Amino acid sequence: MPVIHIKTSAPLVGSTGMELLQKLSKMVAEILGKPEQYVMTTLQSAEMMMSGQDGTAAWVELRSIGGLNAEVNKRMTKKLCGLLKTELGIGPERVYINFIDIKPENWGWNSETFG
Repeated sequence: MPVIHIKTSAPLVGSTGMELLQKLSKMVAEILGKPEQYVMTTLQSAEMMMSGQDGTAAWVELRSIGGLNAEVNKRMTKKLCGLLKTELGIGPERVYINFIDIKPENWGWNSETFG
């Protein structure tokens, strides 16, 4: 049920994208304490400008039913920024992350909702 969307202007070459998605999936499951079988990850190329300048940047959105709080969000931010720096060369000052806690009745899956 957690889903993490990443839009980035960093070049995605070869198997970089799929490798990053796999690492993100494991990381999100671990930090949120959710089974990885429910985690979805997406990665999308986008033209971006941040602080009035072009260059590599990333917009990250993490949605989850529960599991998000101030402590978790800080830990996730640190890990995500580190991963994006290592994998895509994006500095943490060029990353915005949005955390969204979803009510179970507002999340559908497998012809049902979670609530």
